[in-house]
Amino acid sequence: MSQIRVSLFGKFCVECDGQPIPGFDANKVQELFCYILLHRHPHHREILASLLWSDASTYHSRRYLSKALWQLQAALETRDEAHRGPTLWVEADWIGLNPEAELWLDVAKFEGAFAQVQGVRGAMLDRQQADLLEEATELYRGELLEGWYQDWCLFERERFQYMFLGMLDKLMGYCEGLRAYEEGIAYGMQILRRDQAREHTHRRLMRLHFLSGNRTEALRQFHRCAAILMDELGVQPADETHQLYQQIQENRLDLSPSQVRGAGPNPSRSLLALDGLKAVQTELLSLQRRLRQEIELVELVLKGRR
Repeated sequence: MSQIRVSLFGKFCVECDGQPIPGFDANKVQELFCYILLHRHPHHREILASLLWSDASTYHSRRYLSKALWQLQAALETRDEAHRGPTLWVEADWIGLNPEAELWLDVAKFEGAFAQVQGVRGAMLDRQQADLLEEATELYRGELLEGWYQDWCLFERERFQYMFLGMLDKLMGYCEGLRAYEEGIAYGMQILRRDQAREHTHRRLMRLHFLSGNRTEALRQFHRCAAILMDELGVQPADETHQLYQQIQENRLDLSPSQVRGAGPNPSRSLLALDGLKAVQTELLSLQRRLRQEIELVELVLKGRR
């Protein structure tokens, strides 16, 4: 069955069967639809009208809302008739999104992924959760509704960017645990492109560069961080950042067990167990060589006595 697809990240887009749905040219029609999609609960007409037409009187704002709503329903009408169900739920005083509507919405998928991993540290993610986050970050093709500057939109844009950076941060931690350092660095660079003064990310990049064997780049990352913080905020890096820099200068890095993991159901234990097994195997090989040498020595002694 055909499904309406709405993208709010980057440029606003409404499609069905891969084709743009006509009727969304008017700015207020777009704004009304986007607000309803971002706040998927019933809205009282008067409150919605006063929010979207704040400069108009109550009487005129309700009239403008009625006109925009009529245009929006007309744009969705053909598609709704084909699928025997309205996209919008409309009553005398209330407007909302029909929860049973055949609708794919990028921000809803994005929020759902964020909710599923909320409270889970990146190092503790499993493969399924990491895949979910990776797919969600790919939906973020740009900031929410690029080119829009309404107050409500600016607030929502900041909220979604916060979620996006949080997802990338979790993926950095996940990659460090798997020792996929280059992938973790790529996620970190994505973060800094949007918030270059994010000191926590600079620290993570310092760690990842050092762990990948690039001590020089790890030290350079500290100096980039210090320059950015001074330029943007007029502050020095935190003590934690200085301590990490000192560790890297001394060619060492403290690793806690939670920062090392493998790929099983309990990855950190799996990898530590694997490392322990390798150590035992190495020791056994060493003992085997020493035993062989001692046997050969005994054989030589015995031959000499004969």
